[in-house]
Amino acid sequence: MLMNQAQILHSPHEIVRLLGKPAEQFTREDLIQASVALGVQMINFRYLGEDGRLKTLNFIISSMDHLETILTDGERIDGSQLFSSIEAGSSDLYVIPRYKTAFINPFSEIPTMELLCSFYNNEGEPLESDPYNIIKKAHAAFTRETNARFFALAELEYYVISQSEPLYPCMNQRGYHESRPFSQSENLRVEALRLIAQAGGKVKYGHSEVGCFTMDGTLYEQHEVEFLPQPIEDAIDQLIIAKWIVRMLGEKAGVTISYAPKITIGKAGSGLHFHMMAVCDNTNLMVGESGLSDLAQKMIAGLLDCSGPLTAFGNTIPTSYLRLVPHQEAPTNVCWGDRNRSVVVRVPLGWIGGNTMIQTANPEFPPDVPERMSKQTIEFRIPDGSADVYNLGAGLVVACLHGIRMPGALEKARELYVDGNIFDEKNREKLRSLKQLPGSCVESAEALLEKRAIFEKEGIFPASVIDSIARRLTEYKDRGMSERIYGKEDEIMTIVNEYIHIR
Repeated sequence: MLMNQAQILHSPHEIVRLLGKPAEQFTREDLIQASVALGVQMINFRYLGEDGRLKTLNFIISSMDHLETILTDGERIDGSQLFSSIEAGSSDLYVIPRYKTAFINPFSEIPTMELLCSFYNNEGEPLESDPYNIIKKAHAAFTRETNARFFALAELEYYVISQSEPLYPCMNQRGYHESRPFSQSENLRVEALRLIAQAGGKVKYGHSEVGCFTMDGTLYEQHEVEFLPQPIEDAIDQLIIAKWIVRMLGEKAGVTISYAPKITIGKAGSGLHFHMMAVCDNTNLMVGESGLSDLAQKMIAGLLDCSGPLTAFGNTIPTSYLRLVPHQEAPTNVCWGDRNRSVVVRVPLGWIGGNTMIQTANPEFPPDVPERMSKQTIEFRIPDGSADVYNLGAGLVVACLHGIRMPGALEKARELYVDGNIFDEKNREKLRSLKQLPGSCVESAEALLEKRAIFEKEGIFPASVIDSIARRLTEYKDRGMSERIYGKEDEIMTIVNEYIHIR
């Protein structure tokens, strides 16, 4: 899905316009040319550590030779400070820039080029435990099996927390798609969309979300940025940059940005839902002759079978399990359904009914509607803003691949389908038969260890990574926490505030 010339000329990405080519085709020479043309004085290498925070290595460019060396050789770092699975005795790693991720920093006072990096070991080979390497291996295995590419998009939800006293106060838990002046932070969100697009993110839209309330004189407003489908590696890359941009704008505006799964009990939490599709030759393989294809249903079966261990990647802090409670539009039971927001996998509207809506909405001047690839996706609704995003992306691919290969996958999908609201009276018996998601980080670790073979198959996830993730989750010792602190508001807020800036 490369850009055509018109898309390149109108791209918000400054380097794409300058070079006249899509970011996927950037070379070292291209970035040197762009650096000279734009007067770039600094190069920043960016990469995620185990804690999910974006790390930075700054280079002030002293000469053309220096610039060429940076873009060719990368740099050496201490990996033991970033990943607990790497021992201090052999911790030297290389960070090597990925040219396609280059963009101009919109916040720096001097012209600065940003690049995301991959990790390599002391022998110059891709680091087995590098999360980006893991997701690449997962995607390659999926493509070998299906001859398709795995596309995904994320829904990034966050809260803007400010001390403002709005002239037009929000209505409690009624912020969904609200506009200014009732949505105080709309301008911040709109600026975020602009800057994310400039950084190469493929943005679908942004809007205010349902979460809106005041507490102790503080205003809390929830917003969402949703992206367009991209190959899974690119989907995660753009998510990482988007989170950084939104936080930077919050700092600039003097407000707090939080991706925490729960801000307070009784109010909407923030999820990180993922939509997925398999694409081959510009055809969406999720659609069959009468709805979802068999491939899509097998992928759903795999996601459901792996839903417990996937929380180890997508729900990584104790407050994650304050969000995964009944009647909060968050899943607790392992099942799927159409347009149902309380299930693990939701099948959203996908324009399967045709493209005549635009013609009936504009009967005087019905537009020509070209044939386009189906937009149908399946949506995984468990994760939240604490997610270990590269490993989560890889885990989703592995789970879908597991479903494709799993005997009896279609029967399992049919068995776990729920028609309508899961909590309706008609589904009472069905509800009793369904498995529950883990209720704590400790239980999440146990679920991962129980099914680790699925993720370690074909060497996709190294055993050391699985062990490290399980160990970190177990160290929270939060089994039964939700029940222990139920109704204890002071204890709840202490825990919430402890994780307000996680990842």
